[in-house]
Amino acid sequence: MPNSHASTDRLAEGWVPPAPRDTSGPFRFLLWLARSQARRVAAGAALGSSWMVGLAVPPWVLSHAVDDGLVAGDTAALVTWSVVLVVVSMLIAVLAISRHRTMTKIRMDASFRTVRTVVRHTARLGSALSRRIGTGEVVTIGITDVQIVAQSLTVTGPGFGAVVAYAVVAVVLFTMSPLLALVVLAGVPLLAATVGPLLRRIESTGGDYRVDVGLLTTRLVDILGGLRVLNGLGGKEFAAGRYRRQSRELVERGYRVGSPASWVSALASGLPALFLAAVVWLAARMTAQGEITIGDLVAVYGYVAVLVVPVSSFIESGGEIARARVAARRIVDLLNLRPERDSLHGVIDLPAGCGPLADPESGVLVRPGLLTALVSARPDEAIAVVERLGRFTRTDATWAGVRVDAVAADQLRERLVVADNNAELFAGTVRAAVAGRFEPDDKRVHAAVQTAVAEDVVEALPGGLDAPVTWGASTLSGGQRQRLRLARALYAAPDVLLAVEPTSAVDALTEAAVVDWLRVARRRLTTVVTTTSPLVLDQADEVIFLAHGRATASGTHEELLRDNAAYRDLVSRVQDGQAGS
Repeated sequence: MPNSHASTDRLAEGWVPPAPRDTSGPFRFLLWLARSQARRVAAGAALGSSWMVGLAVPPWVLSHAVDDGLVAGDTAALVTWSVVLVVVSMLIAVLAISRHRTMTKIRMDASFRTVRTVVRHTARLGSALSRRIGTGEVVTIGITDVQIVAQSLTVTGPGFGAVVAYAVVAVVLFTMSPLLALVVLAGVPLLAATVGPLLRRIESTGGDYRVDVGLLTTRLVDILGGLRVLNGLGGKEFAAGRYRRQSRELVERGYRVGSPASWVSALASGLPALFLAAVVWLAARMTAQGEITIGDLVAVYGYVAVLVVPVSSFIESGGEIARARVAARRIVDLLNLRPERDSLHGVIDLPAGCGPLADPESGVLVRPGLLTALVSARPDEAIAVVERLGRFTRTDATWAGVRVDAVAADQLRERLVVADNNAELFAGTVRAAVAGRFEPDDKRVHAAVQTAVAEDVVEALPGGLDAPVTWGASTLSGGQRQRLRLARALYAAPDVLLAVEPTSAVDALTEAAVVDWLRVARRRLTTVVTTTSPLVLDQADEVIFLAHGRATASGTHEELLRDNAAYRDLVSRVQDGQAGS
């Protein structure tokens, strides 16, 4: 285990993300994975070649045992060659084990590098990811495509070794019979040419099929995520029936796509066997005519039998690479998605302090150190302002006069946090869920939980902060999940907190407590909430009223109630709706 950890650490320290040219196409991405572990790939190729060439040594030893020992009646020579055969076999076994271990390391390294590259890029895409690519596509890339690409890297050993072994056997056969060497040299390329059209078909049909697999997986994820809603609306059976129909259609297409792959697997075993029979038949005729010895016949049989391994590996490697090109294409397509914001590597530092923040598109100006509420009859308008201030979309918003899209993303995320009700909760403990990307500190965790009025949530769970939280926290109610998300945002202690409807799923008593604690915990820091709740609006230092996406009025809740009829009508409708419910 210590060696395993050390290897993992070395990989983490030596990991370098692919350059743009490395993601310009599937072949270049595969080449980057091979180049990233060039020494290991070279060692695998050397071991693979040594192992496959070594497989040709026993037939040579066996031919001498037959000619020098059995045919000549020399017992000492027979024993000597038998001992050599045992030693050679042991060496071949050692080479086989070393080759397999090296290929496993190559596969795991390629898998880890690909996963890390994909995760890094999806993190850079942020909220834009869900709008650019389906959830099922990401899942399929992370599970299926990564595995296929990593597996293809193992052809660097047996694939290269197959070519070397093929050349060596051809040379050895040439010393025995030029005709046999010619048959071998001509026969193997013909076998490869036979499966060529099948490999092209795997690439051409596999691409479209792979896209459909991602779409169907997305539908499955959507169904599972909205299962409660579907149950409530009575649409579960309809969604399940539609999924079953599409799944059956995809299965039928899968059979058609799998057909060439199955033929490649079958031919990888069948064609070399037929080739072996043809060459042995020719060698037997030559032995009967006295052109080669009985020992040579045994050697020829052994050499051609050995060729079954490299030829099979050569054909299977072609199939692996064809499938890997399809999978790598999907990975490269994801890596080539660019974030929606203009700048990824800003050169301007954020000014000290907590603002002010300005959104020219809406005219919203958020003064520093206040609890500001954004109100609109259309909640999407307020959310759009938050997304621009938080640089989730293309924006010309500013922080103390500095455009937020000109600031390094890492610096902005350290000082500004956007908290929305769709933020993911990952599997782990409550402590880890609240701490998020930061190191857990129980004192700070308790403070964040208290501010979010989530103490009852933690106390109700067996184990408290150590209680397990499932992915998505599906075992918790909507209000409990909302408060845990708010606690996580508060734990980050940003200079600016932009919260989308942070109290929409809790009762009035809890909502009032949340706002009270929020005012205390965020004193002298900038906090912006989107809401239409009179309880929250009454506690806000400043309320900004939006109409048609523009800020039309600002002031305290009381001032707007007194002076703005549209604001007064909106709040009255909200109060009437709450009273009616």
